[in-house]
Amino acid sequence: MAAAGAQIYLPVRNRVLIASADPLFRLRAMKKAVFADCDYEQAVGGAHALAKLKQITCTNVLLDRYLPDLDSEELAKLIQKRYPQITVGFLDSKLAEEFKPGEKHVGVTPGAIASQEDLPAPNENSLSCIASIGVPAPEEPLEGMIGSSAVMQQVYRLARMVARRDTTVLITGETGTGKELVAEAIHKMSPRCRHPFVVVNCAAIPEALFESELFGHARGAFTGAIQSRLGRAHMAQGGTLFLDEIGELPLSMQAKLLRFLQNGEVQRLGSSDVYRVDVRVICATNVRLTDLVHAKHFREDLFYRMAVFPIAVPALRDHPQDVGALANHFLSKLCSDIGVPKKWLTAAAHDSLFRARWAGNVRELQHVLERVFILSGNDLEIIPANFNIGMNNLIES
Repeated sequence: MAAAGAQIYLPVRNRVLIASADPLFRLRAMKKAVFADCDYEQAVGGAHALAKLKQITCTNVLLDRYLPDLDSEELAKLIQKRYPQITVGFLDSKLAEEFKPGEKHVGVTPGAIASQEDLPAPNENSLSCIASIGVPAPEEPLEGMIGSSAVMQQVYRLARMVARRDTTVLITGETGTGKELVAEAIHKMSPRCRHPFVVVNCAAIPEALFESELFGHARGAFTGAIQSRLGRAHMAQGGTLFLDEIGELPLSMQAKLLRFLQNGEVQRLGSSDVYRVDVRVICATNVRLTDLVHAKHFREDLFYRMAVFPIAVPALRDHPQDVGALANHFLSKLCSDIGVPKKWLTAAAHDSLFRARWAGNVRELQHVLERVFILSGNDLEIIPANFNIGMNNLIES
């Protein structure tokens, strides 16, 4: 590493990957003259940087000293081990460490990227500047959710756009991706947040009991109905009714649900009385409803009535750059729940998680981290060896 006062070198017309959680800092670093003869890529954290390096060819990597998910020193060693042709340097809000010397370089003074204060100050046009180079202002995660990738930010953005309306929402995604968290976040951001959020798991209710469970029943409506009972739709009055696994809804109930969605009317089983309820409906499914429609297992008119505003929650394999942040979150929670010192993933351990096939998505990752937490005993560092037990079918060779 070059001594203080030495020149910093950057290759001419090479590609630089800048990894920092701060979009303004990345923007202001790229606007420095030192990058004039370089192409650049951006990463929001260490995991994102590893994902980028698998997709593109870079000659240099600039790492923020304070990455949100990985230790920058460990990450630098991992990158140099895996990509020995890449030169790794550091950025810091207080100081910068120089690039290692190389061939065909352009020299600049150490102050060129030495501090955040030395970079151009942000102004009222900062956000428009970011947008103009394709870096949108980051969207805050929804309550209870982790992840800063572009596909997850799209989920956050859509959820916030629809939250204050009564529009029916259809949330799609594989099992374990967090569909219920999205639904609950929409409810909490809506004007209905002070009223109930009622969950109905359509896959867990027998067909014979479904109508009674959803719309209620009158006394004597069937054997064992010794008293009248309100259904889940009534219980959600003023709030949100969340119909999970809607693809499992029996055909016999689909026409009644369609009527309910159209006019908000509820008729209890065994009663001629019709009640009007004020609820917002959010549905979720882990199957392709269009396939069920084509197979005549799901009503087409009900599908279009539910899918007014669809939100697709991506599988974990579609945003692997979020694995590190999710893993650190689960580890921190496990430690705080039992009051032990905080544990952390080494860069090599994170790389093992990054290469895993997460068929169970975030839920599977959470369970694996709990198992690894137990296997690590009193060790504060989580290393790849901790993943050996029970993960042979998960980690790619």
